[in-house]
Amino acid sequence: MPQIFGRHANRLARASIGIAVSTVALTGAGVWKVWWSPYMTRQDVALDQPVPFSHEHHSAGLGIDCRYCHVTVESSAMAGMPPTETCMTCHSQVWTEAPVLAPVRESWVTGQPLRWNRVHDVPDFVFFNHGIHVQKGIGCSTCHGRVDQMPLVRQEHTLWMKWCIECHRHPEEQIRPKDKIFDMAYQAPVNQRELGKKLVAEYHVQTAQLTDCSMCHR
Repeated sequence: MPQIFGRHANRLARASIGIAVSTVALTGAGVWKVWWSPYMTRQDVALDQPVPFSHEHHSAGLGIDCRYCHVTVESSAMAGMPPTETCMTCHSQVWTEAPVLAPVRESWVTGQPLRWNRVHDVPDFVFFNHGIHVQKGIGCSTCHGRVDQMPLVRQEHTLWMKWCIECHRHPEEQIRPKDKIFDMAYQAPVNQRELGKKLVAEYHVQTAQLTDCSMCHR
């Protein structure tokens, strides 16, 4: 009976297997890279807005507190977006004819709110409450980054479940004194873990429940 495979069949088989394995590995690496890229996570991507509002100018430059615009951040699930009236409190007196603020003036005259593009947006199946995080000692910059240094606000973290879970597993690493919640320049002290454990107890953080699925998926 004649031989079915030639002398080079083993070499060809090994090469085919090597190519197949390499293809699978490179495809997996490519998918992983795309999955964690700004294209998917939206990290460091400044979205187009009706007005190029600068947190750097208003927060760091003028010293305006976060709560002046985000009035419900301490007590509600939503931080709240400022109505046009809040903007016009100042801009009816300063920069009254600035072309860049034309959409604000139009909104004020017509009564139609500005349509901002949400930068920090979690899926509808995720429940997030700003108020409870603030009340339990989580500062603005922990999740939003140094917004006071952003000419155009951008998403600094992935906001994906893995990122949230890491904080929920070890809240003592992020929790801070309540008088520092809105301090954008706050730096964790050397004894952060020791301080954090004390604050976890003082603020009655229910650590056993933080990693329960129903905490965020309701």
